[in-house]
Amino acid sequence: MSVNLFDLNSYDFELPQEFIATRPLSPRDHSRLMVVDRASGKITHKHFYNLPEILGNQSHLVVNNTQVIRSRLLGRRVLPDGKVGGDIEFLLLEQKQPLVWEGIMRSTGKQTRGFKFEIAANTGVEKLIGELISGSDESPEGVVVARFNVDPLTLDVGEMPLPPYLERSADRSDEKTYQTVYASDPGSSAAPTAGLHFTTELMSKIQAGGVGVSEVTLNVGLGTFRPVKVQDIREHQIHSELVRVSEAVAGEVNQARLSGKKIVAVGTTSLRTLESAASESGILAPMNGRTSIYIYPGYKFKLVDQLITNFHLPKSSLMMLVSAIGGYELMREAYREAIREKYRFFSYGDAMVIL
Repeated sequence: MSVNLFDLNSYDFELPQEFIATRPLSPRDHSRLMVVDRASGKITHKHFYNLPEILGNQSHLVVNNTQVIRSRLLGRRVLPDGKVGGDIEFLLLEQKQPLVWEGIMRSTGKQTRGFKFEIAANTGVEKLIGELISGSDESPEGVVVARFNVDPLTLDVGEMPLPPYLERSADRSDEKTYQTVYASDPGSSAAPTAGLHFTTELMSKIQAGGVGVSEVTLNVGLGTFRPVKVQDIREHQIHSELVRVSEAVAGEVNQARLSGKKIVAVGTTSLRTLESAASESGILAPMNGRTSIYIYPGYKFKLVDQLITNFHLPKSSLMMLVSAIGGYELMREAYREAIREKYRFFSYGDAMVIL
């Protein structure tokens, strides 16, 4: 029976709730690692700390150094008479200009232009006040734009933006564990989760073994985690995200490729960055701009050879991306194997390397 690779239902699967990891393992690199060999179709089971011997010395890693900001704001609606109303949640996505942020909002009442809300500062000194200057009714993606009285990141008001499926609020431990050890460039509303498995010691061991490491930046936002809602996946559109590839990094990656090394993307965000900045002949160019690249089966990869990634949500664009690089049938089998072997899924879960 043939499978329609453009049908959203082809990327669905059933996952028992208990397989969703709500907390990370400690140490980070003790998570399990599924090794998928595309050439042989063989699937083996390791741990993330086995990565140096899996990679050997003929690989070049590219990681996303974006840093997660405390972007989840919780507060109350401010009614026209000045009284407070129902609860609101505002997820900061991207700063458009001083005091003006694009975001996603949950609230009672329609999120139209002029909608006001307040966030109490933990310091007790000042309240953060926001007003929508563009409502969700003005965006096909339901994105809003708010102007604040103070920069939200300068007040101690935000929480780490844990994914909703974790069904818990962030605590102080998440401020460390929901951040990669090499995060250095603030701006993300979600973590590049494949990188959460690395420890500083493991990174040093990998580099000591002759594997190069380069850093790019993609500020994770709506484009990465927005659900696919169209039945024909080709009709889905990715919300653009900010990316940066420096001239030095482009040179490192190009030199590694010329020397015969495999380019290994750590996470789907690193992969999307590299493929956005690469020429058709596979040469990486410096980039400081935006990408809305959308990768699904049939895509011809220009630069990335291998991928380290977590296990993703059903019907997500990330399922389509891994099916594009790993092969649809092999990825289906890998996910069935992960469920049989009781792997931990999603952001705080286990990992897979596609060779």
